[in-house]
Amino acid sequence: MSAARLRAFLAVAQHGSFSGAARAVGLSQPTLTTQVQALERQHNVVLFHRQGHRIELTSVGERLLPIARQIASLEQDSYNLLHDSGDLQSGELKLGAVGPFHVIEMVDAYRKRYPRLDVSIRMGNSSSVFKDLEEYAVDIGVLARFHEAPGFSATPYARHALILFVHRDHPFASRGQIRLDELHGQPMLQRESGSSTRRALDEAFQRAGVRPKLAMEIGSREAIREAAARGIGIGAVSEAEFIPDERLRTVRIEGDPAVTHTYLYCLQIRRESRVLASFFDVALKLRKGLQPAAT
Repeated sequence: MSAARLRAFLAVAQHGSFSGAARAVGLSQPTLTTQVQALERQHNVVLFHRQGHRIELTSVGERLLPIARQIASLEQDSYNLLHDSGDLQSGELKLGAVGPFHVIEMVDAYRKRYPRLDVSIRMGNSSSVFKDLEEYAVDIGVLARFHEAPGFSATPYARHALILFVHRDHPFASRGQIRLDELHGQPMLQRESGSSTRRALDEAFQRAGVRPKLAMEIGSREAIREAAARGIGIGAVSEAEFIPDERLRTVRIEGDPAVTHTYLYCLQIRRESRVLASFFDVALKLRKGLQPAAT
């Protein structure tokens, strides 16, 4: 199988059109189209459904896509190993993440260390990030908790306590810190089921036998912040993710009974890839600066 034909297929699948793929790889559209058609004729398959200017992968194309991504990734790893003595002067790193907070600080540190590498971030939930990792659509996933995932490497990055935030006129606003049992019967603004914040807080409530009142279930941090700012209820967030707002006051829970964790994931077989290893190295050095000082 021609590597050029496989790259042509991958470019069209990624860009959603022959014209966009041709521009991305620096070929004329007829040349790119010929390469894809030659791949189809060689194996007597159809890889794309063509409907005017719109294209969609066939079932065969969908099964070929993760394999093509894997081959492209291995090709890039080989290039990085051999080119410039492996100094990572070029290349691509694709990240998947469930939230922007830690992944942005990692990318910032990484780009300062390797400014010539292209870095992209793809947002999604935990399930979609794992699927993207399996299909080589992303290289590293940044997730908010530990998952039992055979075949994956998991590296802890950060641990943060959950804090509460309330309207500035709320009775808790001047307290600074409350006991967990004081939330019994209090109206709470909760994230959707499956959220790492929701899970950590629910587990803390269950251990303590505390039953708050569910004021509202909301699927985004921004909407919860607005609801708390209007006095609808009490919000909770990782201390690393709280965005200051003059309408709100933060309140710690005594003893920090609820915490969230951030982990870096990748396929185990890719852990020693030069590009991936370079990102883990930068992230772990950055992690040391995030750890609280020993007392």
